[in-house]
Amino acid sequence: QVQLVESGGGLVQPGGSLRLSCTASGININFYTMGWYRQAPEKQRELVATITSGRMANYVDSVKGRFAISRDNFKKTVYLQMNSLKPDDTAVYYCNARLELGSRNEYWGQGTQVTVSS
Repeated sequence: QVQLVESGGGLVQPGGSLRLSCTASGININFYTMGWYRQAPEKQRELVATITSGRMANYVDSVKGRFAISRDNFKKTVYLQMNSLKPDDTAVYYCNARLELGSRNEYWGQGTQVTVSS
């Protein structure tokens, strides 16, 4: 059984920082592109950042220079360091794992709430 478990969300003031973590079980993340998506109320889910097995990172324009994605394959964990947070970053953040070859299986975490407010 595959599980992705996120942690690290919470309430933070504008300009603050949070680090999200996502730990996988049931898969070998060495073969997966790992990513973070977010969904704000009444909006569609959007890509925030991805990191391939070769550690190539990609970011949505709105978070470039503020967020950093990283991975620790030994710990089966992917991180999202979020700095200079803005109210517009408020959303539920979801972890995603997508197999890079073959069946291209995809898995999602249950989400963690990030609220940026004074």
